[in-house]
Amino acid sequence: MSIWEYSNPKKFMDWTAPVVPWTFGLAALACGAGLVWGFFLTPEADKFGSTVKIIYLHVPAALMAINAWFMMLVASLIWVIRRHHVSALAARAAAPVGMVMTVIALVTGAIWGMPTWGTYWVWDPRLTSFMILFLFYLGYIALWEAIEDPDTAADLTSVLCVVGSVFAILSRYAVRFWNQGLHQGTSVPVATGGRTVSDVYFVPLVLCMVGFGLLFLALVLLRTRTEIRARRIRALTARAHRA
Repeated sequence: MSIWEYSNPKKFMDWTAPVVPWTFGLAALACGAGLVWGFFLTPEADKFGSTVKIIYLHVPAALMAINAWFMMLVASLIWVIRRHHVSALAARAAAPVGMVMTVIALVTGAIWGMPTWGTYWVWDPRLTSFMILFLFYLGYIALWEAIEDPDTAADLTSVLCVVGSVFAILSRYAVRFWNQGLHQGTSVPVATGGRTVSDVYFVPLVLCMVGFGLLFLALVLLRTRTEIRARRIRALTARAHRA
């Protein structure tokens, strides 16, 4: 059995029906445990006090904002290469979720920036690239809405997604590219295996990251199912008008 069989709209609807509620439930457990543990059961940091606890929202949201765009890129490339409609709809479904994650990261970053840098915003390389990524999310969503033909919209948004991936990469690695930026390095650098977060904060942070990842997956699956239903309704309506 090929994995591409699961991209058939009917099979996608069948296998995701039981998966979505379980994914939401696991996301709620992980996020709830991580946030309660992080905000109420961890001590204040010596240097930053209680403001350090904003990492339990900021870091997972920033991580998913970037990874959401990469997921959209993969789905868009699958659409361009194999013309699977579910992949194009999944990319469309992920965009609003990724945009909300980007907003959460920007807002929490500004709140964190005031006690850390003395200002809510600086034109730091990572912050600037993150703001541009947010604008690409807006443009991507607007382009889908502006074009009536869904296949043409999928083609053009796929091109936009490839271009926007440059800024997703810059958002992820800006601290390494430009060492003079104010933004600190990655809290949990997977590639090197090291981390800048103390052990007492690390476990609840990982729980929040897992929870946000599961929440993103659940929302994308749910929204993709909605997009498939909407596409079917449009097709039936068009067929009724022709009849």
